[in-house]
Amino acid sequence: MNNILKRTLLPSLMAASLAGVTLVPAKPAAADDQVLRDVGIGAVTNVVTGAVRGHGSVLGNAAKGGVTGAAVNGANGLRSHRHNNRNRNLGQDVGVGAGASALTGAVTGDGRHTVGNAIDGAAVGGAIHLLTNHK
Repeated sequence: MNNILKRTLLPSLMAASLAGVTLVPAKPAAADDQVLRDVGIGAVTNVVTGAVRGHGSVLGNAAKGGVTGAAVNGANGLRSHRHNNRNRNLGQDVGVGAGASALTGAVTGDGRHTVGNAIDGAAVGGAIHLLTNHK
C-alpha cells in the first residue's frame, strides 16, 4: 500500500511544486531597490532603542530591526503604483514598523515584551520615514 501511494502521489506532488515554483516569481516583488538601506536603518535604530530600554541582545535587536525595516520598505513598495514613493506616509511607516516588530518579537520568542517591541518598531518606522522622505 505504501509503495502504491508513493508511486501515485509523488509524481503529482512534484509536478505541482514545480509549477508553483515557476509561476510564483512571475509577480514582481513589492520592495524597492532601497530595501538594504531600510534594513540597515532599521537594524541600527532597533539596536539603539533596545540599548535605551535595556532589553535584548545587540544581535537580536539588529535582526528584529532589519526585518522591521524590510517590512516598512515593502509597505511603501506596495503603494508605489498609486502614489509617489518619494512622499511617504508617516502614519503608515510607524504603524507597519510597530506591527512588524511586535510580530517578529512574538515569532522569535520575545512575546513577553510585545508593547516594547511595538515601540521599537514604531521608532524604526519613524526613523526610516525621517531619513528617506523626499529623497
